[in-house]
Parts: sequence; C-alpha cells; structure tokens
Amino acid sequence: MEDSLISWERKYHRESDGEAFLFYVAFGEIAQDRPLDSRVYRCAGTPAGFELMAYDKVRHREFIDGFRQGYLWEQLIAENSELARKIEHSPGCVILRGGQKNPETLDYLGDCAGLLTYLLDNGACAIYDPQMFHWWSPQQWRERIFDPASPVPRHHVVILYSQEEELPDLLWVHTRGMRKFGRPDISVRRVGPAYRDAVIDLCERFIEYRAYGAVITEGQSVRMASLPPGGVAHHGGDLDDPDFNNVHVEFVWPEPGLTVNIA
Repeated sequence: MEDSLISWERKYHRESDGEAFLFYVAFGEIAQDRPLDSRVYRCAGTPAGFELMAYDKVRHREFIDGFRQGYLWEQLIAENSELARKIEHSPGCVILRGGQKNPETLDYLGDCAGLLTYLLDNGACAIYDPQMFHWWSPQQWRERIFDPASPVPRHHVVILYSQEEELPDLLWVHTRGMRKFGRPDISVRRVGPAYRDAVIDLCERFIEYRAYGAVITEGQSVRMASLPPGGVAHHGGDLDDPDFNNVHVEFVWPEPGLTVNIA
C-alpha cells in the first residue's frame, strides 16, 4: 500500500545541513490500538526518525501541565473556552516528534499529518503545535492541514509581527515553523507601515520556496519590486532561540532601511 501513496515532491531540493523537525501534542483519551487505514489517512505509518509517545495524568501530570500554561494557553481559554475545557479534562496526551536530515521529499510531513488525523479520529480533542504557537481544533486541523491532501507550507508556518521595543512605530516581522522543513525562519526588523504588506509577501514567498527545498545563501539579495534595493540575507541564531526555536535568516537593508517609503 505504501507504493500507491502519492509522494510529496520537493522540487527545489538543495543540499543543506538542516533537520526537518516536527513536534505535536495530541490531547484526549486516545485509542491507539485501532488499525490505521493507509488509504484513508494517506499515511505509510510512522516515518523513519519519528516516534509516538503516550503520557497520562496519573504518572506525568507535571509534564502535561507544562503545555497548559502561559500566554498561549490563556489566549486559548479566552478565545475558545470549550476547546480549552476539553483539553483540561483530557486524561493524557500523545506526542509525535522526530526529524530527518534534509529529506528529499515531504513524505514525512504527509505521513505525520495522517497520523495526527488518525489520533483525532480516535479520541484526540485537540493538537498543540508549539513551533507555530497554535492550538488546533479537529475541524480546523482537517480543513487547513489534512483535507488539502498536499503540503500547504503556509498552513504549517505562522507569520508574526509586533512593535519594535524602542521604535513602536516600526514592526518586527518574523516567521515560526520553518524548522518543520529543515530551513531557517525569516526575520525582518524595523519595518515601516508602508512596507508591512510587502514584507509579509516576502515571508510568504520564501516559506513556499524553501519548504520545497530551496536554500538562502549568505548575502543573497532581495529582488522584489515592492521593496527597495539593497536588501541582503544574513544567517544567525541557534535552535535554542526562544523567538524561533530555530536558526533564522535576517533580511537587512542599508539605512534608512524599511523605516520610510523610499521605493
């Protein structure tokens, strides 16, 4: 049956030392003893380099509670109290985690999407995605991740923006989630209002391009009609950086940069 599954090609694949890493937490009373139909879930099983681990409240309460605290948890309570209540009353969780070194296809992602959908169909009430800072309801997961039956990279990565601490009129725009594809996240500092949409477009383009295997080289130029010339890419950070949980690429422009509309 594995041979009949459609492979998710990585058409721009290039050599890289990045590891495609996934980490998801499925909450609920989950029955894992039911057979997984590979045709229904478009899944060949747990991919090489990945594992499923079950935890219950009786033996692992402190560990499980670690996922249900902080800003994201409080935000979920405020925005979807019913889902938060179901998660709070879940007897345990199943974690899917693992990675592959610069995989040549995105089949690992498709298999994991199928596995997590299988868990939702067998008792899971929600999926937590810490790399995207997101809690998935079953309906949203199906609509955004499983039902498209394709990689949909922009559904796996979030674009965040916030005020610069010392320059509140300017924005910091960055991504989270590119580690799922073994590629650096993107960061653009000091973005003026005139360039906000263009920078988001830049992020979306590079999410798609690199999810399918492309790489950004050190010093690579940015060429977009909606952005001024002179922008270049610089690699930095590490996997322990809390803003990304990943390395990242910083796009920078000569002064005045993107602070004013000079296009």
